[in-house]
Amino acid sequence: MFEKLLEVERRFDMLTAQLSDPAVGSDPDEYRKVAKEHAALTPLVEKLREYKRVRQGIADAEEMLSDPDMRDLAQAELEELKPQIAPLEATLRVMLLTKDPNDDKDVIMEFRPGTGGDEAELFTGELLRLYMRYAERRGWKPELMNVQETGIGGVKDAALAVHGQGAYSQLKFEAGVHRVQRVPATESGGRIHTSTSTVAVMPEVEEVEVTIDPKDLEMDYYLSAGAGGQNVQKNETAVRIKHKPTGIVVACQDQRSQLQNRERAMAVLRARLYDMQLAEQQKNEQSARRLQVGSGDRSDKIRTYNFPQDRLTDHRIGLTTHGLNQIMDGDIQPLIDALVTTDQADRLQQGESG
Repeated sequence: MFEKLLEVERRFDMLTAQLSDPAVGSDPDEYRKVAKEHAALTPLVEKLREYKRVRQGIADAEEMLSDPDMRDLAQAELEELKPQIAPLEATLRVMLLTKDPNDDKDVIMEFRPGTGGDEAELFTGELLRLYMRYAERRGWKPELMNVQETGIGGVKDAALAVHGQGAYSQLKFEAGVHRVQRVPATESGGRIHTSTSTVAVMPEVEEVEVTIDPKDLEMDYYLSAGAGGQNVQKNETAVRIKHKPTGIVVACQDQRSQLQNRERAMAVLRARLYDMQLAEQQKNEQSARRLQVGSGDRSDKIRTYNFPQDRLTDHRIGLTTHGLNQIMDGDIQPLIDALVTTDQADRLQQGESG
């Protein structure tokens, strides 16, 4: 591990020198590329240098033990420094894990009701709001790309973009089937219903990352309307795109212009096609990790929201917690932290490193 860390430090020093090179500074694209890699390596190198300082401090203190006048001071120094080594090494191992190349990307999330009729559509709308609130709590920018609402406040279909540093690294484990157990507002008998909603989480990708032949696209334009028939457009601003080779259909109507809707629909289409590639790659790798990400999870029930007992259970890691009102208001960082930590532990157990 230490040799690999030294290689990273050498690379970091080289990048630092390049940032001061006038030739690099005069090329904006090259400078941006170097600066991005330099920033990505900075936390690891800072932690490595802290580790090296502690190791050097221990070595110096051990040398001082032979001096009777310095022995007590050296012993105190060793008692302070030695317990720091194991935690630092553990942190460095985690930081050395192969980074998901999509982790820093923005995210496109799709929400659809599963079983449960009106109640499933209502819960889908609540999940959409949950992740919009979570994004706001993180200081990210949530952007509603498309939503088809029902007359009673539910959602039949929605696409949400989340723009923010590391959005995919935090949200990728949210993909799958979310199950809710509660007494619906429309249920007069007071019986508990079980309904489901499906959440898809995809990294937003650039045009160069996914090749789409324009001849494979079938585009329709139609009138868009807001919730409940409000704000009806007189022009055909809504866009529906079908990707003929895969049969994928995406639609967007929430923007004011046809061009904006088309751009957002194409962003969703690129994300879906890229997600299909990721799913095929995962299938070929036959990974043994407990926490699959991307489309591999979508048929699996990942989480249950039990309102009568004010209880949330994440079935992948056996985590149970309470406080559904706060959770539905976007307070899900502790859940996400637990999922990220479990994923890191799984990867460390498998000996995966970059």
